Amino acid sequence: MKFDYCPKNADLGLLLIRIGLASVFIVHGVSKLQGIEGTIGFFAKLGLHPFFAYFVTGVEVIAGLAVLLGVFVQVAAGLLVGVMVFAIYLVKFQKGFLGGYEFDLMLLLVALGIMFIGPGAYALEALRKNGHHTQASPPQSADT
Repeated sequence: MKFDYCPKNADLGLLLIRIGLASVFIVHGVSKLQGIEGTIGFFAKLGLHPFFAYFVTGVEVIAGLAVLLGVFVQVAAGLLVGVMVFAIYLVKFQKGFLGGYEFDLMLLLVALGIMFIGPGAYALEALRKNGHHTQASPPQSADT
Protein backbone atom coordinates (compact mmCIF):
# COMPACT_ATOMS: atom_id res chain seq x y z
CA MET A 1 0.00 0.00 0.00
CA LYS A 2 1.38 3.39 -0.98
CA PHE A 3 1.02 6.52 1.08
CA ASP A 4 0.30 9.05 -1.68
CA TYR A 5 -1.30 11.78 0.41
CA CYS A 6 1.84 13.65 1.35
CA PRO A 7 4.87 14.49 -0.78
CA LYS A 8 8.29 13.48 0.54
CA ASN A 9 10.37 16.40 1.77
CA ALA A 10 13.41 15.35 3.82
CA ASP A 11 14.41 18.97 4.44
CA LEU A 12 11.03 19.81 5.97
CA GLY A 13 11.19 16.63 8.03
CA LEU A 14 14.62 17.61 9.36
CA LEU A 15 13.37 21.09 10.20
CA LEU A 16 10.49 19.65 12.24
CA ILE A 17 12.83 17.24 14.03
CA ARG A 18 15.26 20.10 14.77
CA ILE A 19 12.42 22.25 16.15
CA GLY A 20 11.27 19.45 18.45
CA LEU A 21 14.74 18.59 19.73
CA ALA A 22 15.76 22.22 20.18
CA SER A 23 12.55 23.09 22.02
CA VAL A 24 13.13 20.40 24.64
CA PHE A 25 16.73 21.42 25.27
CA ILE A 26 16.08 25.17 25.30
CA VAL A 27 13.20 24.85 27.77
CA HIS A 28 15.16 22.51 30.05
CA GLY A 29 18.24 24.74 29.86
CA VAL A 30 16.30 27.89 30.69
CA SER A 31 14.63 26.06 33.56
CA LYS A 32 18.05 25.06 34.92
CA LEU A 33 19.23 28.65 34.54
CA GLN A 34 16.21 30.07 36.37
CA GLY A 35 16.81 27.70 39.26
CA ILE A 36 20.60 27.63 39.01
CA GLU A 37 21.09 27.18 42.78
CA GLY A 38 18.98 24.04 42.70
CA THR A 39 20.79 22.89 39.58
CA ILE A 40 24.15 23.37 41.32
CA GLY A 41 22.81 21.43 44.32
CA PHE A 42 21.64 18.57 42.11
CA PHE A 43 25.02 18.38 40.39
CA ALA A 44 26.75 18.48 43.78
CA LYS A 45 24.73 15.42 44.87
CA LEU A 46 26.19 13.66 41.82
CA GLY A 47 29.66 14.63 43.01
CA LEU A 48 30.15 17.21 40.27
CA HIS A 49 31.69 20.67 40.58
CA PRO A 50 29.32 23.67 40.10
CA PHE A 51 31.11 24.38 36.81
CA PHE A 52 29.28 21.41 35.27
CA ALA A 53 25.88 22.84 36.23
CA TYR A 54 26.71 26.01 34.32
CA PHE A 55 28.30 24.07 31.46
CA VAL A 56 25.33 21.74 30.93
CA THR A 57 22.89 24.65 31.25
CA GLY A 58 24.85 26.63 28.67
CA VAL A 59 25.12 23.70 26.30
CA GLU A 60 21.39 23.02 26.49
CA VAL A 61 20.46 26.65 25.77
CA ILE A 62 23.16 27.58 23.25
CA ALA A 63 23.31 24.26 21.40
CA GLY A 64 19.51 24.14 21.45
CA LEU A 65 19.36 27.58 19.82
CA ALA A 66 22.00 26.53 17.27
CA VAL A 67 19.99 23.44 16.34
CA LEU A 68 16.79 25.49 16.12
CA LEU A 69 18.35 28.16 13.89
CA GLY A 70 20.37 25.71 11.87
CA VAL A 71 23.88 27.00 12.59
CA PHE A 72 26.81 24.78 13.59
CA VAL A 73 24.17 22.07 13.87
CA GLN A 74 26.45 19.05 13.79
CA VAL A 75 28.74 20.43 16.52
CA ALA A 76 25.74 21.52 18.60
CA ALA A 77 24.05 18.14 18.19
CA GLY A 78 27.29 16.42 19.21
CA LEU A 79 27.40 18.48 22.40
CA LEU A 80 23.79 17.53 23.14
CA VAL A 81 24.67 13.86 22.57
CA GLY A 82 27.42 14.22 25.16
CA VAL A 83 25.07 15.81 27.68
CA MET A 84 22.58 12.98 27.22
CA VAL A 85 25.22 10.24 27.53
CA PHE A 86 26.21 11.62 30.92
CA ALA A 87 22.59 12.21 31.97
CA ILE A 88 21.74 8.60 31.23
CA TYR A 89 24.90 7.26 32.86
CA LEU A 90 24.89 9.42 35.99
CA VAL A 91 21.16 9.78 36.68
CA LYS A 92 18.76 7.67 34.67
CA PHE A 93 20.32 4.29 33.86
CA GLN A 94 19.80 2.75 37.30
CA LYS A 95 16.06 3.52 37.02
CA GLY A 96 15.74 1.19 34.04
CA PHE A 97 14.35 1.87 30.61
CA LEU A 98 10.66 2.47 31.34
CA GLY A 99 10.25 5.49 33.58
CA GLY A 100 14.00 5.93 33.54
CA TYR A 101 16.10 6.67 30.51
CA GLU A 102 13.73 6.06 27.58
CA PHE A 103 13.09 9.78 26.90
CA ASP A 104 16.75 10.64 27.39
CA LEU A 105 17.74 7.88 24.98
CA MET A 106 15.28 9.25 22.41
CA LEU A 107 16.80 12.73 22.73
CA LEU A 108 20.29 11.23 22.41
CA LEU A 109 19.38 9.27 19.26
CA VAL A 110 17.60 12.20 17.62
CA ALA A 111 20.60 14.45 18.31
CA LEU A 112 22.93 11.75 17.01
CA GLY A 113 20.86 11.43 13.85
CA ILE A 114 20.97 15.18 13.26
CA MET A 115 24.70 15.13 13.92
CA PHE A 116 25.16 12.54 11.14
CA ILE A 117 22.64 13.99 8.66
CA GLY A 118 23.15 17.71 9.16
CA PRO A 119 20.58 20.49 9.29
CA GLY A 120 18.90 20.14 5.90
CA ALA A 121 18.10 22.98 3.53
CA TYR A 122 15.88 24.95 5.90
CA ALA A 123 18.72 26.24 8.06
CA LEU A 124 20.76 29.40 8.39
CA GLU A 125 23.82 27.24 7.80
CA ALA A 126 22.50 26.38 4.34
CA LEU A 127 22.16 30.10 3.60
CA ARG A 128 25.72 30.70 4.74
CA LYS A 129 27.09 27.86 2.60
CA ASN A 130 25.08 28.71 -0.51
CA GLY A 131 25.39 32.47 -0.48
CA HIS A 132 22.19 34.50 -0.47
CA HIS A 133 19.54 31.80 -0.43
CA THR A 134 19.06 28.11 -0.88
CA GLN A 135 16.76 26.12 -3.09
CA ALA A 136 15.00 23.48 -1.06
CA SER A 137 14.86 19.98 -2.40
CA PRO A 138 11.74 19.68 -4.55
CA PRO A 139 8.99 17.60 -3.01
CA GLN A 140 8.90 14.05 -4.30
CA SER A 141 5.87 11.91 -4.71
CA ALA A 142 5.45 9.05 -2.27
CA ASP A 143 6.20 6.48 -4.98
CA THR A 144 9.79 7.65 -5.60
